[in-house]
Amino acid sequence: MERKKGNDTIRPETEQKTENLKERDPLTWEEVSTEHLIQDEWIDFRRSAYRLPDGSVFEPYYTYTRKDYVVIVASDTEGNYLCVRQFRQGIREVTTEFPAGGIERKDGKEYGPDGGVAENALAAAKRELQEETGYESDEWSYLLSVPSHATIADDYAYLFVAKNCRKVSGQSLDETEFLNVQKCTAQEIEDMIVKGEFPQAVHIAAWLLACRR
Repeated sequence: MERKKGNDTIRPETEQKTENLKERDPLTWEEVSTEHLIQDEWIDFRRSAYRLPDGSVFEPYYTYTRKDYVVIVASDTEGNYLCVRQFRQGIREVTTEFPAGGIERKDGKEYGPDGGVAENALAAAKRELQEETGYESDEWSYLLSVPSHATIADDYAYLFVAKNCRKVSGQSLDETEFLNVQKCTAQEIEDMIVKGEFPQAVHIAAWLLACRR
């Protein structure tokens, strides 16, 4: 499983990481067996059995792997924040959120330990910002890497701030991307969060961390 510190990429073997956790913490669950229910270029969706700390075995437990991604809290030269509106299938709603996207892999897949990372997190953040909004920035800062959904997934989100963004091009979207750019003030983002209209949890975390700087 790939881990990164800052903008660098570090991938210890999953088995070694699990072994280290077992030695370090008696609360660690032991994976007894795993079945790959779906394993294609998009996702590795697994059904596993785990031995719990009391020795009993629990199954089934479902987890998945997809590639890591970036989230960018971007503001323009006037202090407005660059947000995007797009449909999110999980909640079946059009959401307002920050620009974000996956860190590209050399094999073109969405997951897996052997495909290799084609770009570091900062490069991915710069690319995604321009593709989704047409904006660039020379003022980047790294906030944090955080598990996207630690209960059922092992991918990480890498959070960045980009200031004084300037328009340099139009959008360059993937074939399944349909999104509009929306400029928001800080107060408008705060209001949307309170009203539940800015519903991406990791994006809210990025906003709160950015506001502390």
